[in-house]
This record gives sequence, C-alpha cells and structure tokens, in this order.
Amino acid sequence: MTRHRVLIAVSLPVWLTLAGCGNANSSFEELSEARHLSGDLEVAFTKATGAANHAVMADTDETSARYVQEANAEKQTIRDRTGRLRTLLEKLRYSDELRTLGEFEGHFADYDKVDRQVLEFAVENTNVKAQRLSFEAGQGAADAFRDALQAIASRRDTREAWRVKATCATALAAVREIQVLQARHIPNADDGSMTEIEDRMKAEEKTARDALAALPALVGPAAGPTVTAATAAMDRVMAVNGQIVALSRRNTNVRSLALSLNEKQRLAPPCQLSVRQLREALARHGQRQGRWGA
Repeated sequence: MTRHRVLIAVSLPVWLTLAGCGNANSSFEELSEARHLSGDLEVAFTKATGAANHAVMADTDETSARYVQEANAEKQTIRDRTGRLRTLLEKLRYSDELRTLGEFEGHFADYDKVDRQVLEFAVENTNVKAQRLSFEAGQGAADAFRDALQAIASRRDTREAWRVKATCATALAAVREIQVLQARHIPNADDGSMTEIEDRMKAEEKTARDALAALPALVGPAAGPTVTAATAAMDRVMAVNGQIVALSRRNTNVRSLALSLNEKQRLAPPCQLSVRQLREALARHGQRQGRWGA
C-alpha cells in the first residue's frame, strides 16, 4: 500500500500537468482559429461592400449579375464565419468578445437589409436600359420619322410647298424635343419632376400629330402613302418613348446609387468598427497566452 501511495503521489502531479497542458493546447488552438475567423470576417465584409458597389456602377445586366453573385457569396461567408466564431467564443468563455460579436451581427443585419434592396435594384438596370433604348431604338424611330417627313417635303406635286415644309419641320422639331426630354427624364429621381416632363412629352406629341393631320390637305391624295408612312413612324416613336418612360420610372439605378451613397454609408462603418474591435481583442488574448506560455 505504501509503495502504491508513493506511485500515486508521484504520478498525480505529472498527470495533472499533462492534463493542464492538453487543455491549454486545446484553448490555444481554439483561440487561434477564432482569430483567423475574425480576420476572415473583416476581409469578407470588405469584399462584399466592394462587390455591391461594382454592381451598382455596372452598365450591363451580365456585369451587375456577376457582382451581385459575388456580394451575396461574401455575405454568406460572413454568416458562416460568424456562426463558427460564436461557437468558439462560447467554448472559450470570452463574454466580452461574444458581446462584440453580437453587436456586429446586429449591425450586419441592418446593413444586409438595405444591401439586399440595393442589389435587387442594381441587377434590374432600368435606367441604363432606358438610356440604351433612347440611344438605339428611340433614335432609330425618330430618324425614320425624319426620313418620312423629308419624303413628303421633297415632293414637287404639292400646291403649297412652303407650308408643307414648315408643317414637316414643326412635326420633326416636336419629336426631337421629346428625345431631349427623354435625356432629362431618365436620370431624374423626383416623381413630380418626371410627371412634368411626361406632360411636356404629351404636349409635343400633340404638336407633332396635329402637324401630321394637317398634311393631307396640303399635299393631296397622291401623297397619301408617304403621310401614312410618317404617321406609322410617329407611332413607333411614341411606342418606344412609352417603354423608356416606364423603365425610367422604375429608377432602379438611381435608387440603388442613392441607397449606396446614403443608407449604406451610414450602416457600413459600425460593422467595420465592431469586427475590428473583435479582431483586436482576440489578438490581445493571444499575446497574454504567449506570455503565460513563456
């Protein structure tokens, strides 16, 4: 019995020391992983905000969609790392760091709510589409209208050539003014201002159609087909204009940019601050453990 007691007395401190070393090593590994995860959080948040900004500024659907996908992937990384980090901090019993992580989660939830709306708007690209439609199909329809009017004005069998030319010029000027108004409507963010622009478009359309309606009496029956062609071209101008206005009214590019410059600029810094504080606090834990280990 005495010999056994001696062995136990000798072995117990060694066992306790080894057990303590094992626990210390485990804690150090968990702390090391927690520090790594906090760094991942900071990097992922920076990448997510950058990708979202690129999505807002992109000028094609494909580019916007690619950056939206990248932003969402980085935000999912944030969620994954946050969950794993919380588990580690609970095992390490780091109450202050858990509280800081909770603050980050709250700030990130607020940020993500706005960011989802920004990304949804950005990928629609309605202002960009409206602008492209105005430059391409809209310009093409207006030029076709011009060509149809020139065919009427150049006829030599009209009774009052000067009146015909003046009437055609009035109609064309009205359509060109509609194009100018499109350029003002597309980037406009104010509903009241857009309504005023649309009212002016309607007034210019009436001017152009009144001029077209006056042409048959001036050019005679022989010019009927050319007047019909001009009227059809005018219909195309207004059909494209209606599409432009509808896209412009959605204002998704303008709205996503406004949210990015205002709401997100307010919500991003608290996220960055809390994750930086968490990373720095975990780094201090590592320094203390290093001194103890020495």
